[in-house]
Amino acid sequence: MKNKIYKFTAIISICAMTAGCSSADTQTVSDTVETAAAAAGNTAVTVSTEMLGGEIKTTDLPSGICSVIASVKRAFSSVGKALENAAAKERQNTVSSTSSSSVTTVSKDELFSDRDLEQTTDTSSAEKMTVSDGQTISITKAGVYVISGSAENAQIKVEAGSDDKVCIVLDNVNIKNDSTPAIYVVSADKCFVNLSGSSNLSVTGAFTADGSTNADAVIYSKDDIVFNGTGSLTLTSAQGNGISGKDDLKITGGTYSIISTKDAIEANDSIRICGGSFTIKTDKDALHSENSDDDTKGFIYISDGTFDINAASDGIQGTTYVQIDGGTFDITAAEGIEATFVQINDGTVSISASDDGINASTKSKSCGTPTVEFNGGDITIVMGRGDTDAVDANGNIIVNGGKIDVTAQTSSFDYDGKAEFNGGTIIINGTQVSEIPQSMMGGGMGGRVFGENAQMPNGEMPNMGERPDFGANGEMPNMGERPDFGANGEMPDFSQGGGRGGRHGRQNFGQDNDGVTSATPNA
Repeated sequence: MKNKIYKFTAIISICAMTAGCSSADTQTVSDTVETAAAAAGNTAVTVSTEMLGGEIKTTDLPSGICSVIASVKRAFSSVGKALENAAAKERQNTVSSTSSSSVTTVSKDELFSDRDLEQTTDTSSAEKMTVSDGQTISITKAGVYVISGSAENAQIKVEAGSDDKVCIVLDNVNIKNDSTPAIYVVSADKCFVNLSGSSNLSVTGAFTADGSTNADAVIYSKDDIVFNGTGSLTLTSAQGNGISGKDDLKITGGTYSIISTKDAIEANDSIRICGGSFTIKTDKDALHSENSDDDTKGFIYISDGTFDINAASDGIQGTTYVQIDGGTFDITAAEGIEATFVQINDGTVSISASDDGINASTKSKSCGTPTVEFNGGDITIVMGRGDTDAVDANGNIIVNGGKIDVTAQTSSFDYDGKAEFNGGTIIINGTQVSEIPQSMMGGGMGGRVFGENAQMPNGEMPNMGERPDFGANGEMPNMGERPDFGANGEMPDFSQGGGRGGRHGRQNFGQDNDGVTSATPNA
């Protein structure tokens, strides 16, 4: 018990200093907690991370220690936030771990509140409003607002207090605007958008900035926003994003159809999805989370839902990590999934890509070594021709479980660090393999991806090129003109072609990216 109290004391001390408290005050708190620990004897004590929600959950705590903890919370109002930041950093450190054991970055229970998960809203005391052409519905306080009707150049605008929770129920709403968001959340503690019936929101032209705010989405929120409900929402953004959230963006239910020229769904701090059906067509990324001011943020978590994604750039891109705990995904994109750390624990994922199927690269320095980790799920990746990799990590690839079925014209796996195959099934071009290859499935031995570790899955020799034509009479093929050794027998200049290399000499040979000589001219 004492160890737990001491640990709690250390956390309080660190967080108090982080919050700007003096060392003397911190020591006083530590001494007080230590005294309470000694007085408590062997009573079991549990101080859990559920403190993050502002509640300290304890087991059989003596009243004296409860009083001390309550005093600590009152003395340091910033401790809760500091603990949350510390926990976030700890999660990032966990993400950077590349051990063969399963790494769980976050869980659904941590990320969604009970109200987030509610799909129906009590509208008995709701205020009912109807949109009209050229008018703005202004919401300035907490409450439930049921919106209906059809209009052009109309807007639902939320400017509530920092502690206000606002719920907008879209009840068969149709808004078509020229240049402004249909829903614009300027301020609130959290805004809920509950889908009831079928709603259609669109912006047909270029977005007009709101002062210094580039409000460039059909639904634009400066604060936390949550989408839920049993209805459907169609979004069309001719020159911008579909949904933009500048804090956390959560989706727990509903049916969504989004067409956009920029990101379909984007958020600064996180995108969290645990339900819903999504059909997305975008000229950029389908899901994108990035905070340019803080590279410890910008993650994407998905535990359920169905996703039909057609993206010109990335299907799913996070700055820190992308974690998939479930869901069904059909992704057609240049790159299917990209982040510093990609972890797939469950779900059915089908990717058709023209660049990388799954890519881990250094987008955040806080996440350590870029890593792709498979712990479960059924993953199918089909790659196009060219310089493509089904699974590409600028660090490590770890397979602990799941089924990975790759069809690759060029490279199935490419990694700069290490590869671990600890469990699960890997199939490459129809053949099950017992180890993770490096840059596998290239053309002849001189090709870029047929390096020293490459192998054919069925043990066959690679195609070494066509047999030279010896002519009808068996004469030797023309290997190029005999070099001119000059009058004094000096060696010829091979730099311009001719000589031993055949008709084009050294011009035909170069070094590829793996340092293997290739029968391809240097460009």
